[in-house]
Amino acid sequence: MNLILFGPPGAGKGTQAARLKEAHGLAHLSTGDMLRAAVEAKTPVGKEAEAIMAAGKLVSDELICNVVADRIEEPDCAKGFILDGFPRTLAQAEALDEMLAKKGKSIDAVIELTVDEDELIRRIEGRAAESGGARADDNVETLKKRLDVYHAQTAPVLPFYREKGLLRSIDGMQSMDAVTRAIEAALPEAA
Repeated sequence: MNLILFGPPGAGKGTQAARLKEAHGLAHLSTGDMLRAAVEAKTPVGKEAEAIMAAGKLVSDELICNVVADRIEEPDCAKGFILDGFPRTLAQAEALDEMLAKKGKSIDAVIELTVDEDELIRRIEGRAAESGGARADDNVETLKKRLDVYHAQTAPVLPFYREKGLLRSIDGMQSMDAVTRAIEAALPEAA
């Protein structure tokens, strides 16, 4: 089963992906985590991505598509994967479909977590406090920039998946457990 989790920054995608990973044996592919690991390792991709991410901007389509294409070939993706933070643009969604088709794979469902933006700001403030500000993108100013980018570039991807009959919208303002139950209920029958 191959899934995509959508939602604005701070909506709880990472938490729900971890639960899906455990419940279904899927690989959780967070492009943010993959890029942060590259930044920490000081790889060429990491150095390129570091300044872009710290400014709250998105890395190029080509850069992230290459990271994802390589990653889904890893053995832990054999049962399927959960994409968290990708695709972020219509061009990435189209490139993902094309790349998966070449590999004989497809997306089975797209889960959108809908949340209130004022609540997102409170969540980011909490996450920053918990992490001691360890992540450069955990601050309100950066969140607001990322929300603007999400609305301008990523939210327009949702109709692409709605037209394919893959989009399932879940109220992300519920408790974590209620969100998990709603996602499980929205998964394809084969799950």
